[in-house]
Amino acid sequence: MDRTDTSTDVFESLRGRLFGLAYRMLGTRTDAEDIVQEAYVRWHQADRRRIDNAEAWLVASTTRLAIDRLRRLKTEREAYVGPWLPQPIVNDGLPPDRTLELADDLSMAFLALLERLAPDERAAFLLHDVFDVGYAEIASVLDRTEPACRQVVHRARERVRDERKRFEVSQAAKATLLRQFMTALEARDEQRLVELFAPDATWTADGGGRAAAAPAPIAGAARIARLVLGLRDKFWAVDRSVEIATINGEAGLRIRDGGRLAATMSIATDGERILAVYAIVNPDKLL
Repeated sequence: MDRTDTSTDVFESLRGRLFGLAYRMLGTRTDAEDIVQEAYVRWHQADRRRIDNAEAWLVASTTRLAIDRLRRLKTEREAYVGPWLPQPIVNDGLPPDRTLELADDLSMAFLALLERLAPDERAAFLLHDVFDVGYAEIASVLDRTEPACRQVVHRARERVRDERKRFEVSQAAKATLLRQFMTALEARDEQRLVELFAPDATWTADGGGRAAAAPAPIAGAARIARLVLGLRDKFWAVDRSVEIATINGEAGLRIRDGGRLAATMSIATDGERILAVYAIVNPDKLL
């Protein structure tokens, strides 16, 4: 096997980890794939005789590329029409962390929380708390001291801690709630829909100006129930189907119009009621 084949094998063995990092940093599959491809090009251009640890080098390179890309995307996202949510990863079978070597914390709720963080904060937090990278390596990636990186991670953790994983809920419990939601929606049972949501539940929909969606998050069980019934009556297509699927590693809903993916719906729940809904209807994110 020649040197090129060996270097390609090394990269491919780490592709899933690099994609998982880039996706969490940027929130879209397209951007993550671009970053991984750019890291691949840099890997083949590098003098690997000077690289002691291939994984550390590739993680550092991917992180720096993602930070730069996220900074460039900031203005674009600030001008986005309505709430911006990550592009969903929809999977029929095994959750993405099994097939793409993605670690925990892939949920739409968690990724939405990460949008609160500045690019460097997001990188340091993900590297340490999700990908188990040490502070010495993080310091090298960010070109900061280890104490400074500890502070960055601490501040980032504080900013997302209050809402991160408040409840450990099985996927079976989530699927049960989603089935109850589908049944109530089909029956147009407004009272049952209200009962399924926590009183202070929120509904956030990402249409990006390309599909009908509330321009700001909707709060309150009664308002959400009226909203979803109104959406069903106004936009329900003849060949529309709703089914439970794996969305970002968790049970969620996949809505199809014939063979076209029309929307995804992810939830946060305490196991008894729905606390938050994240609906993606922007067709550009459902390719």
